[in-house]
Amino acid sequence: MQFYTDLHLHSHYSRATSKNLNLEHLNLWGQLKGINIVGTGDFTHPAWFKELQEKLEPAEEGLFKLKKEYQEIAKKELPAACKGELRFMLTVEISNIYKRLDRVRKVHNVVFAPSFEAAGKIRDRLDKIGNLNADGRPILGLDSRDLLEIVLESDPLSYLVPAHIWTPWFSAMGSKSGFDRMTDCFGDLSDHIFAVETGLSSDPTMNWRLSQLDPYVLVSNGDAHSPQKLAREATIFDTEMSYPAIYDALRNPQTNKGLIGTVEFFPEEGKYHYDGCRNCQMRMHPKETVEHSGVCPSCGKPVTVGVMARVEELADHPEGRKAPNWRPFFSLIPLPEIIGDCVGVGPNSKTVQNQFRTLLSTLGNEMFILRDCPLDHIQKAGGARLAQAIERMRKGDVNIAAGYDGEYGKIKIFSADDVVPEETDQLTLF
Repeated sequence: MQFYTDLHLHSHYSRATSKNLNLEHLNLWGQLKGINIVGTGDFTHPAWFKELQEKLEPAEEGLFKLKKEYQEIAKKELPAACKGELRFMLTVEISNIYKRLDRVRKVHNVVFAPSFEAAGKIRDRLDKIGNLNADGRPILGLDSRDLLEIVLESDPLSYLVPAHIWTPWFSAMGSKSGFDRMTDCFGDLSDHIFAVETGLSSDPTMNWRLSQLDPYVLVSNGDAHSPQKLAREATIFDTEMSYPAIYDALRNPQTNKGLIGTVEFFPEEGKYHYDGCRNCQMRMHPKETVEHSGVCPSCGKPVTVGVMARVEELADHPEGRKAPNWRPFFSLIPLPEIIGDCVGVGPNSKTVQNQFRTLLSTLGNEMFILRDCPLDHIQKAGGARLAQAIERMRKGDVNIAAGYDGEYGKIKIFSADDVVPEETDQLTLF
């Protein structure tokens, strides 16, 4: 059985997140997006942990489903074409800030637990170290290696994945506060790390350039701060839908073929792909950063070194190399952004959102439309321009002004010179 997972996200108890980041809306949006298993996020937060226990019930081994009495929102708003079975997995992102090898390190890690019992053990241990009430993503003065030890002691199937490993400020290998080697981050427990998260600003081709990452499988998640941002990135499996099967597919990629690949952002669209200075609106290719000795030519302050430059710094292979355990990946653009490009308005506009919902009702969930829906069906439902846009995206024929220093990249499919096929059908949308 092939299915999609998005396991790194947050609840409404995390800072700077939507008030609708609750189980009811995650259940709705997971199905609209075409995701089959969604992370709970934030299971260390006492109030959220209580809510998870109240509203979820066991499903397949290590997975949970929303109880029927909490599914009213989905019943009212979910089109029949998007209806599916959604499961939850217990997850939490931890912000680790500590001193290691003579430097302050700031590393985000995603923790996975197969049961409320295991999650409770992790939560109880961490409660003695820091304040779990302050934020759904707790900030702890705890070494990543020691967090991993706590996770491993909670259950044989509990595991940890370093989050968005290239993000400059908060990641295992970021330019500002990370390490040059993954093994420096986790020390004597490094063998228990078997997967790493690419993050929005890198894709597998960039990670394949480092031999030191060959032992790890690459996973992708959307790091959603609102339900609508689910499935910006995802991981694809083809195995039994259960926690142990997912664990085995990640832990033993040579013997288990259950890991298919990943769905990726175009990395240039991520917030930290290029170097730059946000205050000066200065986007810089790494070569420009070298030419200006690492400082912004406008204000003279050090620029934030992005993912592209950091990968180049640590890479020991040229572009084009594939890792021994490589998996295919598919670079996608969120459907509202594509519709917005077609009609010339923002993705959050009422026009785009209405057209987005109509397409979902007509064709099916967003992942199906972006990856698998026949183009003639898309043209019939949304017009020739939309069909052409999705065809270009599938081929990677897009233009992107790369993201930098916390600013998302600006992606365009059409230019002013494009000749778009005439609309000959009676169109649903345009």
